[in-house]
Amino acid sequence: MMLVLLALGLVLVVEGLVLALAPRRLEDMLMMLARMGPDQRRLIGLAALALGVLLLWLARGLGA
Repeated sequence: MMLVLLALGLVLVVEGLVLALAPRRLEDMLMMLARMGPDQRRLIGLAALALGVLLLWLARGLGA
């Protein structure tokens, strides 16, 4: 349970940094995503998911 809270806290820190430091850039990225087709967004989401799983697997393998 502690690992889940740690992960959620890290996500909130990263999201908060993006909103605090580059809100205009975030708006630009959202407009870019809106112009993409659903299949392209799905592929980006799957790639992000795969990268996240890989990073978690590596972290667990390193003893985190």
